[in-house]
Order: sequence, then structure tokens, then C-alpha cells
Amino acid sequence: MTEVLVDARGLRCPLPVIRLAEAVRSHATAPPDAAAGPDGLRVTLLADDPAARHDVAAWCRMRGHAAPQSQDRGDHTAYLVVVRPHPAQSAKACGS
Repeated sequence: MTEVLVDARGLRCPLPVIRLAEAVRSHATAPPDAAAGPDGLRVTLLADDPAARHDVAAWCRMRGHAAPQSQDRGDHTAYLVVVRPHPAQSAKACGS
């Protein structure tokens, strides 16, 4: 699984979720990493905007991803989003 860190601290709504979506989109269109395989993408989003909690959850729900895990880290929150590839993308990445 590929892991990505998105630091959106200091950004206000809707920018943290836009940065999350950009990171997911850029990895979805990149050639598959041989080490990561077609298992998906794990994105950790760092944000200090309180609206990010609702925005990230709504984005995950609308895209069909599992609800994000969140961890309060004092001055910001870390959101762990696991993005599973669409079945057609998985087959393509596997060479089918």
C-alpha cells in the first residue's frame, strides 16, 4: 500500500479536503508502484481547521471510502484515509 502525507495545516475550508482529493487523484493516475502494488493508497491528512473533520468524512462517504480515522495531535488533527482502488483500476494495475 502506498502511503502519502498531506500537510494542510494553516489552510481553511475547503482547502484541506481539496488537497486530499488532489493527492488521491495524482496517485490514481500515476503508474502503479511495483513495491506498493494495487492494494490502494493510505493518505494521512494533517489539518488544523475544525471544518476538516466534517469535510473529510463527507468526502470519504461520497467517494465510497471507509470513514476516516482521526487522531488529535494538540494543535492539529491527523486524518487517516484508506483509498481502495476501483476494481477496474486493480485489474489494470495487475496487468489484466
